[in-house]
Amino acid sequence: MTAEAVSAIGLSLSVAAAAATAGLPVAVAVAWLLARRRFRGRLLLEAVVSCPLVLPPVVTGYLLLLLLGPQGPVGGVLERVFGVRIVFTWWAAVLAAAVVAFPLMVRAIRLSIEAVDPRLEQAARTLGAGPWRTFLRVTLPLSRPGLLAGWLLAFARGLGEFGATIMVAGNIPDRTRTIPLAIWSMAERPGGMAEARGLVIASILIAIAAMAAGQWLATTGSSRDEAAPKG
Repeated sequence: MTAEAVSAIGLSLSVAAAAATAGLPVAVAVAWLLARRRFRGRLLLEAVVSCPLVLPPVVTGYLLLLLLGPQGPVGGVLERVFGVRIVFTWWAAVLAAAVVAFPLMVRAIRLSIEAVDPRLEQAARTLGAGPWRTFLRVTLPLSRPGLLAGWLLAFARGLGEFGATIMVAGNIPDRTRTIPLAIWSMAERPGGMAEARGLVIASILIAIAAMAAGQWLATTGSSRDEAAPKG
């Protein structure tokens, strides 16, 4: 494998891992809200959370570019006040991957929280635990397989992100050129299809490993719930 391919693999792993980790706290909060609360606007929140699944990734990247660009409401403030530019950096690639993968993470965590018996939470509250203590000591530990599965799903999705990344982060070697962008760049060059073969195989193997681990965690969590005593 070429130095370009090795760089793309390392960059993709760091971007996908950072994106999944950064999105996890927000995903847990949103998943708990959708699983345990009924409120006005709930359907709208579900629709907004699911949007990245159905929107073309290029559209998601375009919206992020408007938001984070030098003239955007967030990017403009960051650049004027703190001198920080997000677009066309590693951080932009992380944000693009996090936004696109967010719905998958929320879904996995929400299903795991919904599988937690509410009577266990009620028992903890009866024994004097507050809402936060109940969540941290009962709900979160029991839904841990879903959290790990959601993280792995987001990680795997982040590895394959292309459209949003190229819009908001560009295709800069050793900075934002992840595996999909590297394959695309190689395929445009004469003889590049053969050059990209190793990178394609590596991408498939990493994705299969992440998905298999996520499926194993989900199956383990389901088996545990079925084996738990009822009553």
